[in-house]
Amino acid sequence: MYCRDFLRLLPLAFLFSTSHFVMADETSDFILGKKLFSSAIPPCGICHTLKDAGSEGAVGPILDELKPSQLRVVTALNNGIGAMPPFKGKLSPEEINAIAIYVSKASASN
Repeated sequence: MYCRDFLRLLPLAFLFSTSHFVMADETSDFILGKKLFSSAIPPCGICHTLKDAGSEGAVGPILDELKPSQLRVVTALNNGIGAMPPFKGKLSPEEINAIAIYVSKASASN
């Protein structure tokens, strides 16, 4: 009886244990993304307004209003868009992803 209950609950236990690690990874990416948003060359906040970052750029879109998805930010950072140059090759894929996580989550909370 106990063995059957254990086996039935095992997948649920696995789900909860792995979701904790995903959240931990997302949190560290969010923190890295916030740091990179302000320290990339050039810093994103020079052109973009994002309340969470305390930036008030006037060239690019207001990210708090645009609320871009993570994929949209990754695409813009890799390829450039409008006056924004591409950052592919200047930032690692991990750094680009971290900025995308930060921007998508920070703008969604406003």
